[in-house]
Amino acid sequence: MAEVTDVPPGWPTTEAEATALQDELRGRTVLDEPGPPPGEPLVAVGVDVAYDDERDVVVAAAVALDTATLSVVEEATAVGRVAFPYVPGLLAFREIPTVLAALERLGVTPGLVVCDGYGLAHPRRFGLASHLGVVTGLPTIGVAKNPFTFRYDAPGPHRGDTSPLLDGDEEVGRALRTQSGVKPVFVSVGHRISLDNATAHTLALAPAFRLPETTRAADGLCRRALKGLVAG
Repeated sequence: MAEVTDVPPGWPTTEAEATALQDELRGRTVLDEPGPPPGEPLVAVGVDVAYDDERDVVVAAAVALDTATLSVVEEATAVGRVAFPYVPGLLAFREIPTVLAALERLGVTPGLVVCDGYGLAHPRRFGLASHLGVVTGLPTIGVAKNPFTFRYDAPGPHRGDTSPLLDGDEEVGRALRTQSGVKPVFVSVGHRISLDNATAHTLALAPAFRLPETTRAADGLCRRALKGLVAG
């Protein structure tokens, strides 16, 4: 099996410890920066994970794309112990150490990190994208396949149509139609970017499919790495 990244010393082991750390880190989230302007040259990195439940490990992938061409610039993977038990609302604690290990193996500095999951659109307002952004200092967004527990009106049927993702009266994200006639994705701010710019970047990264190319590339690399791990 590939070299396995250990869980960092002092990493939370109980729900109470994780909740306390989440509360502390949430206070460091930066929500008043516009982030990288859409349309300018940028290296966007998609991150994703896959689990090998039999071995209790998680595989993380980080794929850097040139946003001008959507070509792969660099990619990296890491394998780590699952760092925390399954607790709804605290899933980032299972994945963050291994995702960080994959990011650190990239030679390029991301201008934007796109997570397959949530940022502000999270019951505790601190999903994986927010957590990753705070600990790395990088602009991050979450692009999810479903709206979690939040409500929304269906956006218009055309590519680029949006509608607010709401928790009560609070807009925690945006439903975005990336392809005409296809189910929307759900964009939320992670760290150091506005919702408008997060939405614009997501649309630009999804010229042909529902999911952004960053997510598609990271998911594919994850699956290949997991297959190789199991075969090994």
